[in-house]
Amino acid sequence: MENNATGNLKISSTAFDHEGVIPSKYTCEGEDVNPPLQIDQMPSGTKTLAIIAEDPDAPKGTFDHWVIWNIPPAKLIGGDTVSGVCGKNGSGKTGYYGPCPPSGFHRYYFHVYALDAELDLENGAEKAELQQAMQGHILAEGVLMGRYQKHGL
Repeated sequence: MENNATGNLKISSTAFDHEGVIPSKYTCEGEDVNPPLQIDQMPSGTKTLAIIAEDPDAPKGTFDHWVIWNIPPAKLIGGDTVSGVCGKNGSGKTGYYGPCPPSGFHRYYFHVYALDAELDLENGAEKAELQQAMQGHILAEGVLMGRYQKHGL
């Protein structure tokens, strides 16, 4: 195994498999709550977690669905929980914004980062601000990808 600067987190969910279909409960057609995320292989020294969930298939470019940081390190982030500081999503609001593609299947990437520090960022910060604040603090990262298509489309 190569000695990379960052390790690999293993991200999974009891709600859907990697590359599987996200249940409507976690979308705009359901309860619009975040899915549960299981985090394995977290390195020692992890002080906080951060998550960026995004849709690269959105018509106007990547749409940010969830930007959250300073989550206490835990192996499970429960569904419908806000355990950290929320940044601005693509709709201009803070918090989780579930998949809601205008047409066809879209891919949704849940990027999880293990950080060696608590980040000094204001509630409502943009994804780019979070990415900048994380630089030099990422111990490991992992991703879970789910897909979704609105019913009847």
